[in-house]
Amino acid sequence: MQKLPTFFISHGSPMHAINAGAAGDVWAALAKPLPKPKAVLMVTAHWETNLPMLSGNVKPSMIYDFGGFPEALYKINYPAPGAPDIAAKAQALLKSAGLTAGIDGCRGFDHGTWVPLLKLCPDADVPVVQLSVQTAMNPRHHYDVGRALAPLTKEGVLVVGSGHLTHNLRDWMMSRGQTGHAPYAQKFQSWVFEHLAAHDVDALTRYRQEAPDAFRAHPTEEHFLPLFVALGAAGEDADSERVFDGFEGNALAMDVYRFGSRT
Repeated sequence: MQKLPTFFISHGSPMHAINAGAAGDVWAALAKPLPKPKAVLMVTAHWETNLPMLSGNVKPSMIYDFGGFPEALYKINYPAPGAPDIAAKAQALLKSAGLTAGIDGCRGFDHGTWVPLLKLCPDADVPVVQLSVQTAMNPRHHYDVGRALAPLTKEGVLVVGSGHLTHNLRDWMMSRGQTGHAPYAQKFQSWVFEHLAAHDVDALTRYRQEAPDAFRAHPTEEHFLPLFVALGAAGEDADSERVFDGFEGNALAMDVYRFGSRT
């Protein structure tokens, strides 16, 4: 079976479910060159737990984890099935790597999952498993989680990290109506691009200490941590390709990355 690449998607606001714009066009194109996945393992910034947790719900419900948006958003349904068998296999791989993980049999789809999947897998016919992030743990932990899950990419499972390249919502809200891009967000964006291109995992996992304006780009880490799982799952020899580098407002970098062989 063909080894699948992994992706990191900056999923934007829930409004991307209604009008995803240029970012949505990129999401829609990501999986088209690939064989149909056996399942999608979605690492979502909107599920935070102390230990890695996998969703094991056979028929996941919708989670509308936001407020104050148009009523149409709360009527969207993404009826993809769950994949308890893939969740169990992922749990076993993590255990073999010395990482304790659990399965939540009730977890539904949060918007970090269903918003990009509306474009990535629009027919909702590919089973989906979600994986949580651990904000009490560092980026290296998340990279190691990805490395443990790498065998799934050889078994038809598409691993996707869903977060954001930069995620300072206060700056985003205060800059509404302004044009241009915040210089600090662009500097952080460029630093990540350069270090991914250089395969400098050590520097990336120390981004809090080494990247410019890291704490302003990510006041909290949950939206950046999915990148490390996707990067780890791609394997040490994987190339990185930035396939989108737009912005939402002037502070939220919407970068999308593909990790894997270009052949």
